[in-house]
Amino acid sequence: MSAIATAPAHDHHDDHGHHHKQTFITKYIFSTDHKMIAKQYLITGILMGIVGIMMSVLFRLQLAWPEESFMIFEWLLGDKWAPDGVMTPSIYLALVTIHGTIMVFFVLTAGLSGTFSNLLIPLQIGARDMASGFMNMLSYWLFFISCTIMLSSLFIESGPASAGWTIYPPLSALPQAIGGSGMGMTLWLISMAIFIASSLLGSLNYIVTVLNLRTKGMSMMRLPLTIWAFFITAVIGVVSFPVLLSAALLLIMDRSFGTSFFLSDIYIQGEVLSHQGGSPVLFEHLFWFLGHPEVYIVILPAMGIVSEVLATNSRKPIFGYRAMVASILAIAFLSTIVWGHHMFVSGMNPFLGSVFTFTTLLIAIPSAVKAFNWITTLWKGNLQMNPAMLFSIGFVSTFITGGLTGIILGDSTLDINVHDTYFVIAHFHLVMGISAIYGLLAGVYHWFPKMFGRMMNKNLGYVHFWITAVGAYGVFFPMHFIGLAGLPRRYYTNTAFPYFDDLADVNVIITIFALITAGVQVVFLYNFFSSIFFGQKATQNPWNSTTLEWTTPVEHIHGNWPGAIPSVYRWSYDYSKMNLEGTDYVIPGQDFVPQNVPLQDHEEELNH
Repeated sequence: MSAIATAPAHDHHDDHGHHHKQTFITKYIFSTDHKMIAKQYLITGILMGIVGIMMSVLFRLQLAWPEESFMIFEWLLGDKWAPDGVMTPSIYLALVTIHGTIMVFFVLTAGLSGTFSNLLIPLQIGARDMASGFMNMLSYWLFFISCTIMLSSLFIESGPASAGWTIYPPLSALPQAIGGSGMGMTLWLISMAIFIASSLLGSLNYIVTVLNLRTKGMSMMRLPLTIWAFFITAVIGVVSFPVLLSAALLLIMDRSFGTSFFLSDIYIQGEVLSHQGGSPVLFEHLFWFLGHPEVYIVILPAMGIVSEVLATNSRKPIFGYRAMVASILAIAFLSTIVWGHHMFVSGMNPFLGSVFTFTTLLIAIPSAVKAFNWITTLWKGNLQMNPAMLFSIGFVSTFITGGLTGIILGDSTLDINVHDTYFVIAHFHLVMGISAIYGLLAGVYHWFPKMFGRMMNKNLGYVHFWITAVGAYGVFFPMHFIGLAGLPRRYYTNTAFPYFDDLADVNVIITIFALITAGVQVVFLYNFFSSIFFGQKATQNPWNSTTLEWTTPVEHIHGNWPGAIPSVYRWSYDYSKMNLEGTDYVIPGQDFVPQNVPLQDHEEELNH
């Protein structure tokens, strides 16, 4: 068994260069090539992102100018949900619910892991493809079906799911409660069940590929941090996603088959329902046991991408490689024992609250290790300020600013004051939403030449970054203050509360920034799609990077390398490494040493 596990993926696929002729369908649609599947994930994720951002624009308009009539509401939502262009409360709640679901699961989970795990794992470890190409294809198409079902729920008569993206019962468990608890909720649950199946297939594939298909010389401590991040993300997914699947299945049972897992002593419209013995708090435990690891499933791939981009564009080795790996492992472990901090106001025992406070504050330590190491990597580096680098630095900024408010929310006594206010919205959008999107965008700008063989327009990238960076802080920074003032989340208008009248102007400012930020994404979309066809042709290694994916030819071929797979002789971050005399770089005139270059006489391998 061990011989199979450690055998390098060298010679047994070398005929892949002479692969049989592919049709359009086998090449672009039902492809088993990891590079094509990565593109499918990315473009699907971008399209879902457009839907999610459009929804946020609609409900931001409603929050800034409640009771105003907007033609766009009537045009997009129709007479039923926006009579005379005025948004109804029920569609507001539905928009918030589907926006959260799309952005967390379909854009940030599948968009990040699906795209970059698929693209980079085989290329950076030196493998011909994933361990199972068919399973990989199946994973994408289940994701696509899941997206289709979720979007189709927008078009049914009773409206899409409307219980918030966390779908707490009893609102989500009683089909007769509100319109959005009916067919829309059922479709939400079916979509998520299929999404979880997709995620598990992908994760198992990533784990097996990293463990079994590394090329000769590629030990675990020579892996780029991207691969460590994708690998541990897949492990967290395998541990935690089945718990959400169980919660979804139990909720389907409560809704459709008369069970009482989450329901007890319910009265609705004067009628006593027969449910007894269930607990909605049980659902919260099951949901957040996935829900908190989920935020690390979202952020760890972005952290890996940022580590790679910062080291490459600082022309320096990543600072504290072993500490970075250890912090990824620590985050993975701790992420599974902190879920209770979402439930401090659910009536939990105060002692249990103090335990979850302790574990939550503990997870700040590995997160801080990463932040300090990124800053130290930048320190005195020869910084190449391309768009990928800017988004990576932006990631470090939003991760720190968003993370600091997590210390407040992770403390059970402080959390009670700001729970379910805009303070929470501000925190998780900065630390998870904006940070993960910055990581995604950094990855797109950096590996676009590897994906499509062309370069994106750098100047459009600068415009995209600066307006997005200012706009994102313009949206979420003021939310901290209206949250501290007590403004609750998920209310479609606050005009009924004179106490909040003074905050109305802040909501207008937030919405203006949101409109600008959403608008500038058009620049990115134009840059992305036009560069696929008309961008400047890329060279083999445009960023002078050390990792293996840049040793493959620009043109995509089946099996990645035309001849034998290169062996690995050094770690992934030999930038600006001097020779023994200190007179020149190891390779004269070249400030990087690729991983497939053997060590020279008396040269020591670095591995901080």
